[in-house]
Amino acid sequence: QVQLVESGGGLVQAGGSLRLSCAASGRTFSTYNMGWFRQAPGKEREFVAAITNSNSRTYYADSVQGRFTISRDNAENTMYLKMNSLKPEDTADYYCAAGTSSTYYMTTPRGYNYWGRGTRVTVSS
Repeated sequence: QVQLVESGGGLVQAGGSLRLSCAASGRTFSTYNMGWFRQAPGKEREFVAAITNSNSRTYYADSVQGRFTISRDNAENTMYLKMNSLKPEDTADYYCAAGTSSTYYMTTPRGYNYWGRGTRVTVSS
């Protein structure tokens, strides 16, 4: 089992940047595929980005491609999401997730077994 804790959210102006972190407990972090999802008020949770356990592949939602970068440090049991050129529509609660399913499911919530509690990102116009 793994526990996940997000940090790094906050209030930023449009065009600004933030870096989210997801700290994982346990010794098996490196075996998990990891992902970021977000949920805006009144909307369903949506996929943002994902990275395989081996760091070999990354995936991005079209809406963040080219602006967000996902990475992980298996030695530090931490995953990151660097967000540049933020837009008001990026405002949401951001959640990190860990899973062991096939990479086929990495862009959907069903691909993940464990979730953090989220960190709020607010982008002002």
